[in-house]
Amino acid sequence: MPLLRCLEYDYPLIDSDFRNFCASHAIISVEDFLLHDLYVLVISTEQHHNSERLKEGITQVLTIINKQHQPWVDGQDLLDDALQNKRFLPTGCKSIDTFLLGGLREGYLTELVGTSSSGKTQICLQAASAVAKSWGKIIFLDSGNSFSPKRVSQIITQTSDLSAYEVDKGLQQVMNNIVCLSVFDIFTLFEVLHQLKNNLRSQIDQHIRMVIIDSISSLITPILGGGGAHGHALMVSVGFLLKRLAHEHDISILVTNHMVAGERGTSKPALGESWRSIPHVRLLLSRGHIRNISSMSVLRHPHMATGDRVEFEL
Repeated sequence: MPLLRCLEYDYPLIDSDFRNFCASHAIISVEDFLLHDLYVLVISTEQHHNSERLKEGITQVLTIINKQHQPWVDGQDLLDDALQNKRFLPTGCKSIDTFLLGGLREGYLTELVGTSSSGKTQICLQAASAVAKSWGKIIFLDSGNSFSPKRVSQIITQTSDLSAYEVDKGLQQVMNNIVCLSVFDIFTLFEVLHQLKNNLRSQIDQHIRMVIIDSISSLITPILGGGGAHGHALMVSVGFLLKRLAHEHDISILVTNHMVAGERGTSKPALGESWRSIPHVRLLLSRGHIRNISSMSVLRHPHMATGDRVEFEL
């Protein structure tokens, strides 16, 4: 994201006085601005004679961030991306892989939407197990203590035809390839993602094939309250960063989102309309009440029709 000084020409409110004020709080770029506590920043303006103008400058930066919904790559980049032979990573369920034309595509941000009992975490664990077994490393960002080594062990054991010795050896490899980090707020998520970005650029973590965030909505929802622009800007920034990581490093990123009450008693995905346009792929999960059968429907996919649906067993 740009340095604040690069914005003054188009936005006069972001002048030297405003930038000096920001610099006193270690804010040099728009990215620094997003990671700062907005409440503390606004309160600190009261110590200055031009506090109202400084507040207007803060609002201006938030407005700039909110407008960042344009495509983050141009047409040529999209064409080059389409022509590349991107791989598909397995979800751990053959029915889902077939339905998704091969699985979870590298370079894509995929979102699983569903109620608490729809199987989102189960698919995350299955995908982590399958990818860690044969493809490379997984970063599993756990926001609700959902990661279960015991469940991963069960998945590996149940899906293997090897001897007990070979299963134990394979399980050890899977566990070594899964890095689980507890992330309980949006600012910790930013720190982890930026560290990952730096590691990937320096080729420290060059074997990472997938990042899983279960769940991203539990990290973003708390900052959206009150209708302020700051939380919305942080949400957009997270989406921007995830898509850039996926695109630049050919990583498949899988996130989960919960459902909230909509109009007339219906349910809808959390995080609102602005988030809806961010993931490349959005998939709705549901589970039948009578039979132990789950279903997956397409909400958004570049190569599939909205409403396409498949049933499967978890």
